[in-house]
Amino acid sequence: MGYSEPPAPRLARAILLAALGSFAVIAMLNVLAAKPSTGMSAVALTCLAAIFWLQLRHSRTDAGRASRRQKTVTLGAQALLTYLPILLFHAQWGGMAGFLAGSLLLLLPPRIAWASYAAVGLSMLLPPVLDGRSLVDSFYLCQSTLLTGIVVFGLTRLADLVHVLHDTRGRLARMAVTKERLRFARDLHDLLGYSLSAITLKSELIHRLLPGNSQRALTEIREVLAISRQSLADVRTVASGMRDMSLVEEVNAAEGLLVAADVDTRVTLQQGTMSPQVSTVLAAVLREAVTNLLRHSKADGCVIEAVQHGGRIRLVVENNGVQPDYCDLSVHSGSGLGNLASRMREIAGELHTGFGPDDTFRLVAEAPAFPGRRRSDADAMAPAA
Repeated sequence: MGYSEPPAPRLARAILLAALGSFAVIAMLNVLAAKPSTGMSAVALTCLAAIFWLQLRHSRTDAGRASRRQKTVTLGAQALLTYLPILLFHAQWGGMAGFLAGSLLLLLPPRIAWASYAAVGLSMLLPPVLDGRSLVDSFYLCQSTLLTGIVVFGLTRLADLVHVLHDTRGRLARMAVTKERLRFARDLHDLLGYSLSAITLKSELIHRLLPGNSQRALTEIREVLAISRQSLADVRTVASGMRDMSLVEEVNAAEGLLVAADVDTRVTLQQGTMSPQVSTVLAAVLREAVTNLLRHSKADGCVIEAVQHGGRIRLVVENNGVQPDYCDLSVHSGSGLGNLASRMREIAGELHTGFGPDDTFRLVAEAPAFPGRRRSDADAMAPAA
């Protein structure tokens, strides 16, 4: 075929070639049954080889993309090689018309193709009549021509579909690998960005506490160790694809971290019940918001709200101390908010961010508590106000 194919498409092509070869051999045996001369046999073999080559060309995967001129030339040549030898070999050559019928179905637009296919089949009613044979022979040659044409068409299309299926499966496999890489990178960024920011903050605090408050420094060291162990566990769970996070636990952890960073934190938590997927995504949103607060602002006040109403949960994180013209120009500045917006869309949610008055920054994430569930069902699950 001129290129390497996987086993299944190669097998489909082999079956097609075997069928085409069998039809050609049968047609040649019909001609030889009339015991033509050696010269006539050579002519028949030459014409048969030419038709077989044209049929292979018409049965290629990319044959339908050929130009109109190419199709006209090759179909015209096949038609001449199909009908002209009938003048020499009469009805015995009629079996070759099946290849022409199949080629018409493969290369022409459907409406024209099926009409031409039928015309070729009906034309094979004449050679037996001109030879003085019975109507049964005429019907047999017509029917065999139509059958050969539909088999050639069907096997060629089947081989093409097998090839397309394998190409599609390969693309889907590559897409799955890419998606898994993106998931891993996204989760690693969401989890470790927060943990490393917390470790950095507490390490700076420990450095300040060591000279005069060793007991408090020892407590902070224990917390750093706990965060480090949790980070290691997070990496392992991300690698296994089984990371679930709790919004409630994340709110409590964020509050403790912000208080340790001397950020006045006000928390409103009325989250109700929600699916684990929504809880995980909103927890990741909160982590990224706190990470950005610690890295990109000099905040001394923060408000965290997680409230459910009408079957939808709304997470708000607002802090001051923001520099509106701040832009992280480092190579590894991250893409946390872009990742989170993508994750929010996966749970039919929305993520909005923006600057407010007095150098404040506000992040709002809102999503249904149970994506895919009817609103009335979600309302029934929500706690009464």
